[in-house]
Amino acid sequence: MGHLPGVVLRAPGPPALSPTRRHPGDDTMLDRKPVQSWLTDMDGVLVHEGQPVPGAPEFVKKLRASGKPFLVLTNNSIYTPRDLQARLARMGLDVPEEAIWSSALATAQFLADQRPGGTAYVIGEAGLTTALHAVGYVLSDFAPDYVVLGETRTYSFEAITKAIRLINDGARFICTNPDATGPSMEGALPAAGSVAAMISKATGVDPYFVGKPNPMMMRSALNTIDAHSESTAMIGDRMDTDILCGLEAGLETILVLTGISNRTEAERYPYRPSRIVDSVADLIDEV
Repeated sequence: MGHLPGVVLRAPGPPALSPTRRHPGDDTMLDRKPVQSWLTDMDGVLVHEGQPVPGAPEFVKKLRASGKPFLVLTNNSIYTPRDLQARLARMGLDVPEEAIWSSALATAQFLADQRPGGTAYVIGEAGLTTALHAVGYVLSDFAPDYVVLGETRTYSFEAITKAIRLINDGARFICTNPDATGPSMEGALPAAGSVAAMISKATGVDPYFVGKPNPMMMRSALNTIDAHSESTAMIGDRMDTDILCGLEAGLETILVLTGISNRTEAERYPYRPSRIVDSVADLIDEV
């Protein structure tokens, strides 16, 4: 930073505040900059049980037309952005591949920053392995730098046993996200967080979780679209991941009621979203 030619002394005064704005349909006054970029969760916000949330296609269309940067976030590490783009397109949601940010991508970026050109033993699927290959990682079970645990449709006891032994031998333990369960049409499925707990119990080593609610997931998303926290909103359906993550990253947080958390549950938490709306349909006019 350059040197200042001099210092001008002024009488102390109150700090400047950013313009105050009122949310439509909300009496809350927030001293925040207008929203210039958007982050939104996918499951429970844009889609629910394999169907688009009413108003979600129109919301995405308005986002794209506005020219404002946005990302669709997901803790699911199974799919590549191209896979997810195709799945959303089948439901009438026109989301570009480059506007999808998963815990697999965030994990790969984190590892590339921490230990460029490293090695990893991976339990996961194409979303995770593709992301790691893209940042130059070699996937190996021979003295890897990391054991990286993501989601998979079929957790193998053999693979979990190998992961435990590699961690006991000194590999660092990374997990894409702490979600204990994931949704399916038949009900809850065990997810990466549950398997991580099993490995931790066997090794005495806790993983570093990269995905939500780690605010690193939000910061990496912001960096991806060159956005700033003070002018970005995070839309989510879970108080314990989306809202917490956005809050800790300094974003405006909007809870929608089309997924996991409801108004009663939201009141039980020691933190609150900036506001609560019924669905993304209520946000279309703000984009």
